[in-house]
Amino acid sequence: MRTFHIINYMPAMDTTSTNTFQADAPAIQQMLSRFRSPWMMRLYFLRSLPSLAFWGVRIHEIDVDRCVIRLPFGWRSQNPFRSTYFAAQSGAAELSSGLLAMMGIAGRGRVSMLVTKVSSTFSKKADQAAYFECTDGPLLRETIQRALDTGDGQTVTVISTARLKDGTEVSQTEITWSFKKKSGK
Repeated sequence: MRTFHIINYMPAMDTTSTNTFQADAPAIQQMLSRFRSPWMMRLYFLRSLPSLAFWGVRIHEIDVDRCVIRLPFGWRSQNPFRSTYFAAQSGAAELSSGLLAMMGIAGRGRVSMLVTKVSSTFSKKADQAAYFECTDGPLLRETIQRALDTGDGQTVTVISTARLKDGTEVSQTEITWSFKKKSGK
């Protein structure tokens, strides 16, 4: 059984390495390569996150510490008030932190991950493409390491900030992630 059912279309990654995060580990580099491939991410979205595919979400930038997701503004992501629908914004915000969490787990054993809380503040109407940035990769990895070391569930709240191309902040989303080491095979 794979650690994440959402990446079943990808070949198995080495999960026999130590529990210490290494940014240059083959599992991490393989994930980054896939995340940076537009067609691989479209396949992933279609298979596992179809709402993101429908909204036209794209990975704009990604490394082990930071992820930026682009959410276009258009008929698919728009609400009746001619701004970006809050659910589309929440999905893009979750993805910006979730990809960092997935990299934090890759190759380090079996760890379950779950969103336990989401809270958003909307400060301006998002009436054009928005960029959701999460820079909490180190914090996520620290929490995952504690879950691996202790065997107990650990939670962490990370922030994804959405900005328009000109830098104007439109929303800020706090996502609480829970991580727990899985027992057994």
